[in-house]
Amino acid sequence: MQTRQLGGRGPAVSAIGLGCMGMSGSYGPADDAEGIATIHAALEAGITLLDTGDFYGMGHNELLLRDALRSRRREQAVLSVKFGALRAPDGGWGGNDARPQAVRNFVAYSLTRLGTDYIDIYRPARLDPAVPIEDTIGAIAGLVDAGYVRHIGLSEVGAETIRRAAAVHPICDLQIEYSLMSRGIEATILPACRELGIGVTAYGVLSRGLLGGEIALAGTAGDIRSARMPRFRGDNLTCNLALAGKLREVAAAHGATPAQAAVAWVLSRDPAIVPLIGTRRRERLTEALGALDLRLDPAALAEIDTAVPADQVAGARYDPAQMAHLDSER
Repeated sequence: MQTRQLGGRGPAVSAIGLGCMGMSGSYGPADDAEGIATIHAALEAGITLLDTGDFYGMGHNELLLRDALRSRRREQAVLSVKFGALRAPDGGWGGNDARPQAVRNFVAYSLTRLGTDYIDIYRPARLDPAVPIEDTIGAIAGLVDAGYVRHIGLSEVGAETIRRAAAVHPICDLQIEYSLMSRGIEATILPACRELGIGVTAYGVLSRGLLGGEIALAGTAGDIRSARMPRFRGDNLTCNLALAGKLREVAAAHGATPAQAAVAWVLSRDPAIVPLIGTRRRERLTEALGALDLRLDPAALAEIDTAVPADQVAGARYDPAQMAHLDSER
């Protein structure tokens, strides 16, 4: 497994990470046994970076990771945890809480659910508009000093917020959506990260299945895609599937699957970017890891790049209510 450094002072991690959200029902019913088997397969393949959130399945995802890691050495995994998103009993969303006292509360519960005495990377899932980012980062810095957290990360914030956070404490990485279909970070956010020596962990590299051919479950009960993401609805979906078809043709010409081409494209953009493969099944993980074996020259990467023009992607990343919580989109 190749490795990449997350920021100037962050940890060295596998060149591809595993996003675990889908193992807790976000895309429809999930199977715990297969989720654990997928985590084990990732570790055996050399993946070290495992990404979760304390609100994924209202704590279920952290408990699943605890069970998966019970038979493994703790040092084998770099655990990246998001916090702050508030949930309701019916699964709804209630905003974000990043007050210092909430930060300390959230980390206490995560440490217990994960069955560990430290978290490698801890980050607010979204910017809390009621709390200065300096206060939130300062609270996490206190957890670093106390040994409960090793590194501080950010998620879905813009360049100004990144600079303000980095002035308080070194930031190892920004987690944000980045793919052939979502390139918004290229204008100001990615340059700011490069300037400040901050890595990027990119989620949604397969555009939640659109680029990987895995959208069969979209629209089923519990699947957030058709419920909260305009790209998976009506004419938008038709348009985006047509773009995915063009990627499939280009990928096939280079002996790759669309998923492998999409992951390889993200890997090629910057050595400080680590794509997260969000999957709950071993076969999908194995397919995505094939991107590491692709040898694509600049001409081939340019073909992939032009197969999915960003200005032709139909629909926003999230519905208006969720987009309003994204500091990265302001």
